[in-house]
Amino acid sequence: MAEQKRKYFGTDGIRGRVGDGVITPEFVLKLGWAIGRVFAKEGRSKVLIGKDTRISGYMFESALQAGLSAAGVDIYLLGPMPTPAIAYLTRTFHAQAGIVISASHNPYHDNGIKFFSGKGTKLPEAIELEIEAMMDQPLVTVDSALLGKAHRVDDAAGRYIEFCKSTVSSKLDFSKLKVVVDCANGATYHIAPNVFRELGADVIVMGAEPDGLNINQDCGSTEPRLLQAAVLENEADLGVALDGDGDRLIMVDKQGELVDGDELLFVIARAQQRAGYGQKDIVGTLMSNLGLEHALEKYDMKLHRAKVGDRYVMEMLKKTGGIVGGESSGHIICLDKTTTGDGIVAALQVLDEMQATDSSLHELRSAVSKYPQRLINVRVKKMVDLSGHEDVIAAVKNVEKQLGNEGRVLLRASGTEPVIRVMVEGRDAVQTNQLASDLASVIEGILKA
Repeated sequence: MAEQKRKYFGTDGIRGRVGDGVITPEFVLKLGWAIGRVFAKEGRSKVLIGKDTRISGYMFESALQAGLSAAGVDIYLLGPMPTPAIAYLTRTFHAQAGIVISASHNPYHDNGIKFFSGKGTKLPEAIELEIEAMMDQPLVTVDSALLGKAHRVDDAAGRYIEFCKSTVSSKLDFSKLKVVVDCANGATYHIAPNVFRELGADVIVMGAEPDGLNINQDCGSTEPRLLQAAVLENEADLGVALDGDGDRLIMVDKQGELVDGDELLFVIARAQQRAGYGQKDIVGTLMSNLGLEHALEKYDMKLHRAKVGDRYVMEMLKKTGGIVGGESSGHIICLDKTTTGDGIVAALQVLDEMQATDSSLHELRSAVSKYPQRLINVRVKKMVDLSGHEDVIAAVKNVEKQLGNEGRVLLRASGTEPVIRVMVEGRDAVQTNQLASDLASVIEGILKA
């Protein structure tokens, strides 16, 4: 069925401001029940629940637990855990589904619910539609003898730490590396530092004191300025910035320069190729920089562009037979290691390549010469379809004419925030910035009108 027919689910679960719309305890309780009823059709089921560190996670964890129990489903509570950890543990527990309470890189006042299948992958759209249909049914509690039971998993963090370490050779020794790790005051605060320490690195920790309100605040992959300064101040070899739920990765080289998802994707793809098991087909998105595309071509690899969103990157990987894909924002999927985007696992693959080639991160990323790219987020009160608007079409054609074959234009509505993203890419930075500003102004004018 067409994606636009979904009533609640976006590109990455259900997300919004706490207390507004559907992000309320009442809705989430009913959602837990609906999920439970869908999976209980196959008999007694168990579902894992994990969360990030935002304060509302406690409230929604309880609501989901009540709803699932009412549907006759057993619950395994993981506590604060990264999104990719929940995907992994759902598989190893042989659970029917995993639920993540998180709004990823958003501020604390937002929250959301996203799901993994028993295989550790995003739920198929057909299942999401089935859950939405169940939401329209009256909530009926199973007989008391059949109520779901709740269990707390005390060793979840340790299990996931060992998994992360297993994605690189046990012969690797990071003892010569000094690494600054920024956990975004999020779900990796008690995991990421331990992974790098146990592999021998000298670790300096940032953003590992969550208080329920400071998740992603001036830290993590969306705000890496303090990490850049810390790498330089501590003369570290590199910095690792994760987001609030641990599925995004941005790195900083020893010069204090940012290394984004496009550059990391290239490093990992090249590492796989050098090791002899890489694929020619690499998956990026519509936002991936032209410089990445050209760098891959030099090594006989082809970039396939999916729609923005790790769901679509995964679909394109399956379609092309590729094993590595990602987004500029730092979602990196290594299908030879795990089933979903994983910031810690991706970082380890980069460190592995540094060791294997005796290269610095700065040297590895230098093969990608990025085109200047300007991204402007135009905030909207209500999402509108601008694709058929004559003034928008004319403005885009004008920008494309000025860029010629030396750049790209992209307009897209965000799947997670109330913004329209205006992106212009070209060889000349001054021209690119001006064209992006002009186009954003046209969009803002239309929206105000």
